[in-house]
Amino acid sequence: MNLRLSGKVALVTGGASGIGLATSKRFAQEGATVVVADIDIDAAQAAAADHEGLHATALDVTDEERWKDVVDETLRRFGRLDALVNNAGVGSLRDIEQCTTQEWRRTFAVNADGVFFGCREGVRAMKAQGGSIVNISSVSGLIGGRNLVAYNASKGAVRLLTKSVALHCAHRKYGIRCNSVHPTFIETPMVEGMLQATRDPAQTLATLIGSIPIGRLGRAEEVADLLLYLVSDESQFCTGAEFVIDGGLTAS
Repeated sequence: MNLRLSGKVALVTGGASGIGLATSKRFAQEGATVVVADIDIDAAQAAAADHEGLHATALDVTDEERWKDVVDETLRRFGRLDALVNNAGVGSLRDIEQCTTQEWRRTFAVNADGVFFGCREGVRAMKAQGGSIVNISSVSGLIGGRNLVAYNASKGAVRLLTKSVALHCAHRKYGIRCNSVHPTFIETPMVEGMLQATRDPAQTLATLIGSIPIGRLGRAEEVADLLLYLVSDESQFCTGAEFVIDGGLTAS
């Protein structure tokens, strides 16, 4: 059997739940050794215990020094790093009048600073042999939402950070690709938490589904399949690009 990630080492942030867990499992199924990096180390260890090829490590993506330690630990244990998925993120349903400075800074610390730290460490680890960095943005990094002010801004930052990293690596001939992925709302614990924070979660969910032409939320496994393509050798001519997976939401 030809496995699409045979011999590759991948690191997935927020890898213990939602899109991150689905991605970690999918990568392992295709032959990768996967470092499941998550702030919830118990969940990461449980995932590693349940699925062959997964290895847990604790990571708060806002911790710059811990990022260095995790990447160095990966290189020591497995000898290389071929793929990095910057998936960890937080959401906040707040408009410009509701959003507090604390919420704004927390959202940016996780969604933007965490991706910046990851890209910087990923480039450091991969530039000797090349690789693939994938940053999870959102359709909210492409279009605005009246009540997503911090989330919109942070995911928009990820979109252009990705392009800058891609161009830098291409200019330096590092052989590192960097792309962003832009899902709409996906069936994950983060989205469920955002829904539960509304006054009428059922109505909010119905409104979300009604905005998606395909007529449902996305599934984490569907995003994982796209990420598999982007870290595999099949995507070697893709860099600095936006890959939208939104059921047609941004088509109209």
